[in-house]
Amino acid sequence: MTLTYRLLVFLAGAGSAAILLGAFGFQYIGGLDPCAMCLWQRWPHAIAIAIAALGLMVPRTIFALAGALTMAVSAGLALFHSGVERHWWIGPSSCTSRGVDLTAGDCGLLDPTCGSAIVLCDQIPWAMFGLSMANYNIIGSLVLMVIWLMAAARALDASRNI
Repeated sequence: MTLTYRLLVFLAGAGSAAILLGAFGFQYIGGLDPCAMCLWQRWPHAIAIAIAALGLMVPRTIFALAGALTMAVSAGLALFHSGVERHWWIGPSSCTSRGVDLTAGDCGLLDPTCGSAIVLCDQIPWAMFGLSMANYNIIGSLVLMVIWLMAAARALDASRNI
């Protein structure tokens, strides 16, 4: 089977859709509420799905390059989140244990009937083989970036053969 531009763009878009579905599955089926940085990482995949749809309708190199750039941003966000989770660097004060005021409001910290749960960005709620969801997002985003770059190469080859 030949990896054509259209097949590669479809695979890249489907890969982002799978990552998003997995994130929603962990949230709504598994009960793992996302932190703010987890939500940030969803946006590039949603954008990549839209780029893939456009790239399938109008096959152009620019869409494949935009998809690759989007996945580079996704990998960068996931890398930053991974470093915050592992305490390699400090994350945003709005979602890390150093900046969240756990005593704010009229509720006591341990009152489960008051407010929503605080999900901290510097905690790892789930891991498999020692890797967190952010770590897996780095890997997935880099793989998808390579697929997008392969699609861009195919589009360039096609435009030269016209």
